[in-house]
Amino acid sequence: MSRKGRGKKKSGISGEQLKDQILSILSGNPKQGFNYKQIAKRLNINDPSERQMISEIMRNLKKQEILEEVYQGKYRAKVVHAYVTGTVDMTRMGYGFITGEDIKEDIFVSARNLKTALHGDKVKVWLYARRKGSRPEGEVVEIIERWRSSFVGTIELMPNFAFLIPDNKNMPFDLFIPLSKLNGAKQGQKAVARVVEWNPDSKNPVAEVIDVLGEPGLHETEMHAILAEFALPYHFPAEVVKDAEGIPAEITVKDISARRDFRQVPTFTIDPADARDFDDALSLNKLDNGNWEVGVHIADVTYYVKPGSLTEEEARQRATSVYLVDRVVPMLPERLSNHICSLNPGEDKLTYSAVFELNDKAEVIQEWFGRTIINSDRQFSYAEAQKVIDTGNGPMKDQVLVLHTLAQHLRKRRFSAGSFAFEKVEVKFELDEAGKPLAIKFREMGTANQLIEEFMLLANRRVAEMVGKKLKGKTFVYRIHDKPDPEKITNFSQFIKRFGYKLDGDGTTPLPKAMSMLLTSVAGKREQNIIETLALRSMAKAVYSTDNIGHYGLAFKYYTHFTSPIRRYPDMMVHRLLTSYLSGEIPGGKEKFEKLSDHSSKMEKLAAEAERASIKYKQVEFMSDKLGRKYDGVISGVTEWGIYVEIVENQCEGMINIRELGDDYYEYDEDNYCLRGRSTGKVYTLGDKVRIEVVKADLQKKQLDFRMV
Repeated sequence: MSRKGRGKKKSGISGEQLKDQILSILSGNPKQGFNYKQIAKRLNINDPSERQMISEIMRNLKKQEILEEVYQGKYRAKVVHAYVTGTVDMTRMGYGFITGEDIKEDIFVSARNLKTALHGDKVKVWLYARRKGSRPEGEVVEIIERWRSSFVGTIELMPNFAFLIPDNKNMPFDLFIPLSKLNGAKQGQKAVARVVEWNPDSKNPVAEVIDVLGEPGLHETEMHAILAEFALPYHFPAEVVKDAEGIPAEITVKDISARRDFRQVPTFTIDPADARDFDDALSLNKLDNGNWEVGVHIADVTYYVKPGSLTEEEARQRATSVYLVDRVVPMLPERLSNHICSLNPGEDKLTYSAVFELNDKAEVIQEWFGRTIINSDRQFSYAEAQKVIDTGNGPMKDQVLVLHTLAQHLRKRRFSAGSFAFEKVEVKFELDEAGKPLAIKFREMGTANQLIEEFMLLANRRVAEMVGKKLKGKTFVYRIHDKPDPEKITNFSQFIKRFGYKLDGDGTTPLPKAMSMLLTSVAGKREQNIIETLALRSMAKAVYSTDNIGHYGLAFKYYTHFTSPIRRYPDMMVHRLLTSYLSGEIPGGKEKFEKLSDHSSKMEKLAAEAERASIKYKQVEFMSDKLGRKYDGVISGVTEWGIYVEIVENQCEGMINIRELGDDYYEYDEDNYCLRGRSTGKVYTLGDKVRIEVVKADLQKKQLDFRMV
């Protein structure tokens, strides 16, 4: 009954294993001294040679200053500082590292000393004494919080029991499943299993199947598997759907009288052609003084979704909509996201608005925030709006062209102030009815996208400024972006020199402006994707927080998310807080909103990872019938185990294992992002142009294997 280590401890032990066990006993009893006989007794070791090995290991650990000798032959763990708390970053080999904000150097924990802790778990760790020049090591003494208890994988049936083989590379243990807990799952099917028991003496957790996803390789199965892999929902509970169905859609006379009426003002939306929910609209009105009144109208979700309701609780848990290659998994049930709240054309809609009086240079003269009612005149796709901008003709051309001109003023001023943007090409798949990818296309940002982007940024910034500046000290949810790590920027700056670029040409240009200039200069070049990817890695990640530090990338001192409450829970929090302040009320405490902000940041990260996984899966599927074909590529990543290459024509990425580079023995040079041949001196580095052949497409691992031509 064994799979990946299930079962009792084997007889016989290596020196390294014995050392781990000795340290485990001593670290677990920090005030007690032990001699080799006492250790041997605890480990049930009677073999004379192994008992002698215990004695030698303890003497060596004393020399390494990991143990201290209490008196002759008796040792205890040498304590520097006892415990730290952090998160497990697990490897496929079974050992892990403990990371955290307060942990300066990652702490190594052997597989045995993880004590059933898994990737992502929050744990308490006992630190071993550290000798000079060695890495910090420790062992898990408490699992504070499990990151997850459910795993996606493939069912493997045995005569008397079953296993679930996890898809997740960070889960090195198979899940043991009694036949009575299969829930109808059959051999080879994809399923979700939940851990119900884990005896520390056995490597394999015991689990039960909670959902059968279907046959592997089928489109629906794999998309649901990706969502389940990241612990994201793929359907709404029936009680939540019922709760949403009970929300009244009628707009009453009382509703209208309490709002500013924009129904007679020219208004439109611009969204992707395949969008199904529309949460923002723009209106334009020429004022008597020659200025422009621009309304940024946002779906008034919080008017319909009440605190304490089942719909609210579900939205709070989801925190964000998830966008996979073929679908949107919405934060709100369809009745709200696609109907009641969606700003569909020709329908009266309740909105929350930021209204600005702008001059011809798009400078804000006056502003107003509050609840409104609109009726959108037209629903533009980005392509349709772009055509109006490019030709100067088309529906609502007067409004579109004026707003385009104002947006370009806003954009120019923003970039002059130090804002920069990563305008990466978006991958889009053409799928057949069964979900099979027929073609890969790329969606690029045009000036129609910029039109919407600039007015959304304006609304987000001015709402944050209104609270942050005028209501100093009041609780609010900000979108913050910290300054980058100087060391990462230095490494990035050194790297781009090989392409002939400099991050700061004269040594006096501020970093944000220098970054903006660099991104402009690489646009459209072969190396654009590589440089933008590395630039992104050098940056901090934007998150939600009640503590404002500004948004470095946008060069805004105050910034929030106000404009997408259909798909982001932080925007709902912002709407509620703003409503409280506009009506003179004082909302709940800061701690509650900080916890919700932290949760929203984590869910946003998971959603982004799921989106990338779905893209990767479809790229591998797209390439699965192209084995043996040759393509031009660019080296997009370099690691100690090989190089990653991105195909130029479709941006599919695959790996060339270092063993496949058979003309030399290659060594990894981490500082210079390259592999270097020991004998020939030949170098493979980021950005190099190469010619590759596709040799394998592994859908299970979402991995392409190439070889050099």
